[in-house]
Amino acid sequence: LTMAPQNTSSSGSSAPSSRPSYTDEQLHNALLNFYGGSSATAETCGHIFGFGNPNHEMSMLQRITATTMLDYESKLNGQDNTDAVPSIATLLEQASSFHKAHGPILPLQSIIQSKSPCMTLAAEFKRASPSKGDIASHLHAGEQACVYFGAGASVISVLTEERWFKGSLGDLREVRLATTELANNNNNNQQQRPAILRKDFITTKYQIAEAAASGADTVLLIVATTPFNVLQELINFARSIGIEPLVEVHALVELDVAISAGAKVIGVNNRNLHTFQMDLVQTEKVAEELTKRGLTFHHDDCLKEDGDKPQLSVCALSGMSSAHDVDRYRNVGVGMCLIGESLMRATDAGVAIKGLCLDPKDYAASQ
Repeated sequence: LTMAPQNTSSSGSSAPSSRPSYTDEQLHNALLNFYGGSSATAETCGHIFGFGNPNHEMSMLQRITATTMLDYESKLNGQDNTDAVPSIATLLEQASSFHKAHGPILPLQSIIQSKSPCMTLAAEFKRASPSKGDIASHLHAGEQACVYFGAGASVISVLTEERWFKGSLGDLREVRLATTELANNNNNNQQQRPAILRKDFITTKYQIAEAAASGADTVLLIVATTPFNVLQELINFARSIGIEPLVEVHALVELDVAISAGAKVIGVNNRNLHTFQMDLVQTEKVAEELTKRGLTFHHDDCLKEDGDKPQLSVCALSGMSSAHDVDRYRNVGVGMCLIGESLMRATDAGVAIKGLCLDPKDYAASQ
């Protein structure tokens, strides 16, 4: 697997034309340090792929995560020849100013639950990926997000990773501002703007503060690469600034970690990001496990007027492209589906979203 830099060539991106390459030893050491170095234990890292195996070969997910950590280390140490880097305190001040000017952070779980009985759609802006290469590098983030929003997406996911996904924080800010303007212009419809998700390989509070300063309402935290203690710290920090994170799991052992860390919105990635294998049953397995544990999450239960809302919200991530896929997950209580590649490749993303039949009445009528 090459670690050669990748260029970003589309509107809204601010990625440098060249970035450093790292050796396997540098990547490996970055991961070990993140796990806690010599003090890392199975209690905090036992769920991490390859932990404790001295002969483990890094997966692509681990390589991307380690590369991101080293890029940020270089950036924060002033080694990448960029302008002065703001501190976390400065980023949080910028976030406060942004929200005063453009509206407050939206609560992710409330957004999802408010859509019941309709499936909440998180429509993703993703120019490229490690497994598929370029997907739609010509599209503009703000324009595509407005198409998504106009067709019924309640959440817009924005890939901000620069090397493999060709995204940027500039894309995220553009999406937030464009969709806010569209919602304000449609105010007669009393339509709330969509929540904006920063999707990246987040390992630090700094990246969460960056997201907030650029207008994000939520961030993705990936359990597969994150020690339990760090995950808990990131969740708590995000909530301290008003952000409810989307906590991603794949294997059931990762679900244990997410629940123990206090996650409320759990995304189930049907794709194993270590192997890139897809298994659409994975979300159903997680739903079944939550039911066994007596944890409430079913999206239909959000409609009950005489009781509390479900404790958790479950989201299906990856591999969906049709109304049948959406209905499959609706039937097991999932509250949100995240769909990206098929919408990015669609000739008309708005028509594609309508075809998902987010409203169960629309799906019933189509059969």
